[in-house]
Amino acid sequence: MNISIDCRMIDASGVGVYLRGCLPYLLDTPHRFMLLGDAEKLRSIGKNRHNTEILHCTIKPFSIRELLAFPPALQRTINQTDLFYTPYFNIPGGITVPVYTTIHDIIFPDMPELTSKTGLAVRMWCYRRAYRRSQTIFTVSLFSQSRIALHLGSNTRVMVTHSAIQPYFLQDNAMTPVEKKEIILFIGNIKKHKGLSVLLDAFGNARREGLPHKLVIIGEKHNFRSKDTASFERLNSAGASLVEFTGFISDEELKWLLARAALLVQPSLYEGFGLPPLEAMTVGTRALISDIPVFKEIYGEFPVTFFRSGDSKDLKEKLTALLQHKKAETLVLPEPLRTKYTFEKTASIIVRELTGG
Repeated sequence: MNISIDCRMIDASGVGVYLRGCLPYLLDTPHRFMLLGDAEKLRSIGKNRHNTEILHCTIKPFSIRELLAFPPALQRTINQTDLFYTPYFNIPGGITVPVYTTIHDIIFPDMPELTSKTGLAVRMWCYRRAYRRSQTIFTVSLFSQSRIALHLGSNTRVMVTHSAIQPYFLQDNAMTPVEKKEIILFIGNIKKHKGLSVLLDAFGNARREGLPHKLVIIGEKHNFRSKDTASFERLNSAGASLVEFTGFISDEELKWLLARAALLVQPSLYEGFGLPPLEAMTVGTRALISDIPVFKEIYGEFPVTFFRSGDSKDLKEKLTALLQHKKAETLVLPEPLRTKYTFEKTASIIVRELTGG
């Protein structure tokens, strides 16, 4: 079978992790693949693979050009394959072969305050278009599956294909105890659904009660500018002795920092899956996470600590209970939990659905 895969979002955060994780397992199957995306970025992926071709394209997903002026030459090449799969829910105009998509979450109708009325209308049009066009929709949790059914309907097949951590988190990791630092990690952004303002309230109160730890935020400080100016100003005025931004870090640096943190806090109000707690626990760091439905689903069997979502007082109490006057120790996950979510499993579900195998 000849399969086209949209790889233009290979560098994106959640979508890119999902795509990069699944691709090697998809390409190892006995099918032919056409990878749509930046040829330079995809060259190493297709190298020495006789079943893989690269179709160069840098047109932005969800752009007017993608929808209304997608190049006829690209359309013809894709339409000569048996099907088109995108790891998101963007579909170029002019594609006539069967389409398969992934909708990681459907946050905007669930949290309409994240965008304008016009922005919500545009996004809902894209969601509905993907829903109508898709033979099957993949999603990353039962929670997202249920929300898709609520907002889009139940006529299109929706299958759960969990997200997972990149294989390098599992490599060269004998779980040898490492020296833990007085660091609390946050991985996310300043958007409301990530719950950073709740963490800032809790962290500030815990510090005033004597908690010695520093809050370390993964990412570039300037990337945290948003309409939530109050949270940004709090971050800006906190000082490097209390709150530190890492700037851009490599995958290996992220793994190193996660392994040495005393705790990861994920205070999200909404997620489709929520990967950082799994990454943290895999390398030996405990996770304190909000009790939103998707986290209860994904992490119910894991040794996490839950706090009441949006409740900074409860988060502060859990922070101090876990960290105050205690030495952080390396967490060792049992093997069934370390390998519960893998991209090998996810890719096998996808390829079976695409090929009918």
